[in-house]
Amino acid sequence: MNKAIIGRKVGMTQIFTENGESIPVTVVEAGPCPVVQVKTVEKDGYAALKLGFIETNEKNLNKPDLGQFKKAGVKPQKVLKEVRLNNIEGYEVGAEVKADVFAAGDKVDVAGVTKGHGFAGVIKRWNQHRLKETHGVGPVHREPGSMSANSSPSRVFKHKNLPGHYGVENVTVQNLEVVRVDVARNAILIKGAIPGAKGSVVTIFDSVKNK
Repeated sequence: MNKAIIGRKVGMTQIFTENGESIPVTVVEAGPCPVVQVKTVEKDGYAALKLGFIETNEKNLNKPDLGQFKKAGVKPQKVLKEVRLNNIEGYEVGAEVKADVFAAGDKVDVAGVTKGHGFAGVIKRWNQHRLKETHGVGPVHREPGSMSANSSPSRVFKHKNLPGHYGVENVTVQNLEVVRVDVARNAILIKGAIPGAKGSVVTIFDSVKNK
């Protein structure tokens, strides 16, 4: 990837084209992200940028993280992430990555943590269908079904779809289109939905499918 930025999901809305067509978009507050560290192939073995996002108080950070910001001359940031880039030329410690790193029409990948749904059954979690509501079936019609074969192997095989914690997973949605970039408001409007709840932190990369 050649460019990336950290953002915060604001929510979804719609915009209209000149022809009156409605486009569903997700609004992301993207940056500004100060560059805390620049990693090079010669020194670190790979090229990457360590970016900060959302200013915070020093008391909210531990000493190792606070030391990184002081060394870079950057105000303490709530979020600190490393993004690998193919080319880091032009980036310097203390510089800011802003929303204008992307433009309308760009294809991007958006990575985030999905919404949490708590403990969920197999129908909601794995899209299984319920049992028939006929005589001889039940009394539970939303159960996961047979657990294992018989006395051998006498265990439940790994990876069987069962009830459990649903959501809160790292997900990347690929090949989305940037519809509009508002530099004054640090906003990027992306066509379609992206992972996470409102207010969650996401990372936007240029799409790998676009290379």
